[in-house]
Amino acid sequence: MIYHKWITALQFLSIMLMWSFAAAILIFIPWLVAVSLRWNDALNWTLAISLVMTPVYLTVAGTLTYVFIGLRRGAPKDGDQ
Repeated sequence: MIYHKWITALQFLSIMLMWSFAAAILIFIPWLVAVSLRWNDALNWTLAISLVMTPVYLTVAGTLTYVFIGLRRGAPKDGDQ
């Protein structure tokens, strides 16, 4: 089925985008803290936001991956009806 391949490709794309977004956030946070230290501007808020948002992004990415793996396990094989 052509739709099955498209859906699988879109699922892989969504997982790759979510993990790349989470990785970008993990790279952005140390830069944000460094800028906050350099400018002496709201370091406490920068750390608080980063400590809250980092686990949120990682949890969402992990949940998306977990659901995708669960859907792949329960999906019928190519020859199954």
